[in-house]
Amino acid sequence: MLDGVIRKNIEPALDRLGIALVRLGIGADQVTIGAFVIALFSGLAIVAEAYALALVLILMSRLADGLDGAVARATMPTDRGGFLDITLDFAFYGLVPAAFALADPGENAAAAAILLLSFYVNGASFLAYAVMAEKKGLSTDRRGQKSLYFTTGLAEGVETIIAFCLFCLFPGAFAPLALIFALMCFVTAGARILLAWRTF
Repeated sequence: MLDGVIRKNIEPALDRLGIALVRLGIGADQVTIGAFVIALFSGLAIVAEAYALALVLILMSRLADGLDGAVARATMPTDRGGFLDITLDFAFYGLVPAAFALADPGENAAAAAILLLSFYVNGASFLAYAVMAEKKGLSTDRRGQKSLYFTTGLAEGVETIIAFCLFCLFPGAFAPLALIFALMCFVTAGARILLAWRTF
């Protein structure tokens, strides 16, 4: 929901940083992998209940994740890069709820499982729609230049980052926050399924 608005405001700055990274000889795939490595450390910090550190690492990881596209635009976007980016994004999305479940299984495991289910359904609907859109020759640039067809929804990347930050700021409220965000993800998936039904 917020991705388009945020992208318009931060993309010029990201593009400048992307050009600077290219001049340093850093490629888009390196940035993507680096973002995921930082994300892995955020998961370890959550398991260790070092939530302030986890918050910083999540924000660093997502900044790097935004930069990989800027680096790709400054050079040459590749299908391999697009595949790597979306795969590691989904791995990151699963990592954070799983880490909260491990940090406090008694309090967090059930809510984390429901949130992971919502991510699974939402991710499947997103990727399936992208495949069918490609098959039909559909395209969109509403989310900038992307390797896949991006459909909009109530829960997108920015909302996910906000939810993860709230989890770290209020770890004792993980369960209710996770359930609220899971509902948003289910609504997004449902709306996408209805869109696909009408479109295809």
